[in-house]
Amino acid sequence: MAEREKIEYELRGKTLKVYLYMLRQGKPVGIREVQRELGFSSPSIAFHHMEKLTRLGVVEQDSMGNYVVAKKVDPGIMQAFVSVGRFSLPRMGFYAAFFSVITAAYILSNLSSLDVYALVASAGAALVFSYELVRAWRRKPF
Repeated sequence: MAEREKIEYELRGKTLKVYLYMLRQGKPVGIREVQRELGFSSPSIAFHHMEKLTRLGVVEQDSMGNYVVAKKVDPGIMQAFVSVGRFSLPRMGFYAAFFSVITAAYILSNLSSLDVYALVASAGAALVFSYELVRAWRRKPF
């Protein structure tokens, strides 16, 4: 199994939550901090997932004993999201916004002579992408 495939296979569930938390923090984090922030019942659970990430080579321990992201990876679930700074936004949001703006601009510029087919097509696309945006946001792993 290739390294990328192995990382994608191993990077799921609570391990993925730990990794995404570390990415959002953008600074070294400790075991107890991860345990508290992610609601794990004990530090040993956080330690287990940190060690798993370390074995995968995506996290390393610094001289102070904290853990820091060593390599950014793009697990399969995250391909539906775009990273903008410290935020992860669903890709569908950009399409939903685009078609919503196109629909609004079309209505405003053609108020007196709207073409039903153009209106249905642009509004339909905006609705479909908005629906997919909500679905992706609800399933987000972070």
